Amino acid sequence: MALHGLAAITIGVPDVEETISYYTEFGLTPSSDGWLSTVDCGRQLRVLQAPTRRLLEVAVRADDADDLGAVVSRLSGLDIDTEKTAESVTAVERATGVRAVVRIAPRISQEPTIPPLLNAPGHIVRTNQRTPGVLRTNKVKPRKLGHVVIGSTDYAATRRFFTNGLGFKLSDEMKNEGAFLRCSTDHHNVLVLQAPVTYMHHSSWQVDDIDEVGRGASAMLEDHPERHVWGLGRHHAGSNFFWYLKDPAGNFSEYYSDMDCIVEDAVWKPEVLEGAKGLFNWGPKPPPSFIRPEDLAELMTGSHQPG
Repeated sequence: MALHGLAAITIGVPDVEETISYYTEFGLTPSSDGWLSTVDCGRQLRVLQAPTRRLLEVAVRADDADDLGAVVSRLSGLDIDTEKTAESVTAVERATGVRAVVRIAPRISQEPTIPPLLNAPGHIVRTNQRTPGVLRTNKVKPRKLGHVVIGSTDYAATRRFFTNGLGFKLSDEMKNEGAFLRCSTDHHNVLVLQAPVTYMHHSSWQVDDIDEVGRGASAMLEDHPERHVWGLGRHHAGSNFFWYLKDPAGNFSEYYSDMDCIVEDAVWKPEVLEGAKGLFNWGPKPPPSFIRPEDLAELMTGSHQPG
């Protein structure tokens, strides 16, 4: 795949300082220019001021100038204007107003973590000691940005922009409601949802394993139980463990681990998922506020619309 990962996102929020403080506590490392970094991928979240919460920009990694030329050609075929430099291509998705930047960048190489010593029936690998997962005391810090979820009032157009335009591939879909799209070997890097208003549903951040998912969420909730949204559970689409929290602006943020990896496109067969199957395989049922965030009516006033 010429595209090889989600590089960064830029979000707009009413209170920048409060939101940066939240994501710093979440485990990202802040800098003085509004960017926050992950352990393996550097600057991946930028927070800017906006009247209401929204996704402003998605940046995607590509290999070389030929890849940028292919993006320009595909977007031109959709009658979408582009701005091209030697290092990047920029275009705006019309339905959501989200700016997409495809830029030449090196491929990310992550150092593997040591797998936990897991005992199983008939397979005892840890004796006379506690599992390392319960002995950790370090702060949970996300390894990379995994994906972002966008609500669009024109689901078909937004999906077409990312697939036929930028070159994302379909992994799975929720019938007439959502498309899990990838620009890397991760199961999905962007999920496009049919929605009554343009908004950002959530961003998702990779941690090492299920213990880090639980430890990270527990630490975030210790003094702020109101941040809890949904979890702990395991998705069907993507197969990842998850726990969702809510930032001060109303965006959801997800700790995840153990995502499906698609390295051979011909082998993977996308599913059309119906009902709750795409949302989770096990765990508590999603609350109504996850399906329809509580501030959607406020966002539908028009102040959140593209342009």
